[in-house]
Amino acid sequence: MTPTVKTFLITGVSSGLGRAFAIAALDAGHTVVGTVRKEADAAVFTALCPERAHARVLDVTDDEAVLAVVGEVEESVGSVDVLIANAGYGLEGIFEETPLAALRAQFDVNVFGAAATVQAVLPFMRGRRRGHILAVTSMGGLAAFPGVSAYCGSKYALEGILEALGKEVAAFHIHVTAVEPGSFRTDWAGRSMIRAPRGIPDYDDFFEPIRAARLQADGQQIGDPSRAAAALLHILDTPDPPAHLVLGSDALRLVRAGREAVDGDLDAWEGLSRSTDFSRRGDTGE
Repeated sequence: MTPTVKTFLITGVSSGLGRAFAIAALDAGHTVVGTVRKEADAAVFTALCPERAHARVLDVTDDEAVLAVVGEVEESVGSVDVLIANAGYGLEGIFEETPLAALRAQFDVNVFGAAATVQAVLPFMRGRRRGHILAVTSMGGLAAFPGVSAYCGSKYALEGILEALGKEVAAFHIHVTAVEPGSFRTDWAGRSMIRAPRGIPDYDDFFEPIRAARLQADGQQIGDPSRAAAALLHILDTPDPPAHLVLGSDALRLVRAGREAVDGDLDAWEGLSRSTDFSRRGDTGE
């Protein structure tokens, strides 16, 4: 069966996984509207396929601009069949050393930027009773890692929004998928990473090896962005796509280990958890 040609809206297509997703969709014959932050990046993106690659300059933290762009795309390009909320960045640092302003900025892009984009497409998809919303979270949205607490926090928040949203819109035949990549060979851990300043010597022995290892691994990550894009396109043509799509063998291993740790706490403290219920006799608390 020939796959249906779709119109994609992908945020953050100037580099990394967003660019890989866009190229794969264009190569498959789809139309892609990609958002970038700079006019120069817009020209580069459009040049990939002038007939079907449409660039829009957008700051996803500008709520009104997000609404305006989505409305304009629906009117001038076509109905958005697939949203991939990909725009985001990494913030590395010990939590105690991370300025609250940096933490807020991380959530502003990774959580509220994605949320604004999702809210903007929902009325159109709901009206058509079809659509697929995907957002790139991270393996750090299902298992937290030291040294990237702000980043993991933002991705955990987005995971919760997406999981609840999927249940809210299922009756409208709108699919929602959280995409959880592991370590992919992109600029995420290199020039795209914001690093909080160091200032507390007590953390030196713990954190400096973590930071050094991440810098050393940059450019050597196991994940292939083009294969991630192929996996994403694959689920779009399935009748029952997943609510969670973990990408990468490292992500599978680390997410499973994180889930096992949670299950261990549930089992170990089950009795105490149950002890907080009202007694079965009265159930009134009196």
